[in-house]
Amino acid sequence: MSRIGREPVKLPAGVTIKANNGVLTVTGPKGTLVQDYDATCISFAQEGDVVTVVRANDEADVRAKHGLYRALLNNMVVGVTAGYAKTLVVNGVGWKVAKQGNKVVLNVGFSHPVEIFETADVKLECPAINEIVVSGIDKAKVGQYAATVRSIRKPEPYHGYGIAYKGEVIERKEGKTAGK
Repeated sequence: MSRIGREPVKLPAGVTIKANNGVLTVTGPKGTLVQDYDATCISFAQEGDVVTVVRANDEADVRAKHGLYRALLNNMVVGVTAGYAKTLVVNGVGWKVAKQGNKVVLNVGFSHPVEIFETADVKLECPAINEIVVSGIDKAKVGQYAATVRSIRKPEPYHGYGIAYKGEVIERKEGKTAGK
């Protein structure tokens, strides 16, 4: 059984948290993140630069929320200090990506280029002709936006082309063979 909820979260310099009325706010050098939480069973105790998540009782759903909100708090602290980034790799003959202002244009085998736009929470970069870096301070939004970009052209197991996460292993399949 995991005991992640009992681990304290260390606050780096310049990071402050505020928890009241079921709203947790974490402010740091890169911005501010807000998260709702269940104030009836979870509370946050800060002693110096260490924050602990305290649960009201030992019921199963309260224990589950204990670990959840500790993980969310830790993700928020990391987000406002270091941020999050996911790198996508575009594989295909003649496929390329290019940044134009606040959008990225993808030429990924369709009859038309596909445009994806930056949002207030998510920034896009193209360090190479076949790479897209999705970055931001909110882990969930960065992950969801990267998954949305990946879904434009999912990796194909027979030829290996598509948009994949960097380091993702695409298991290749053998194609059809000639009949007897």
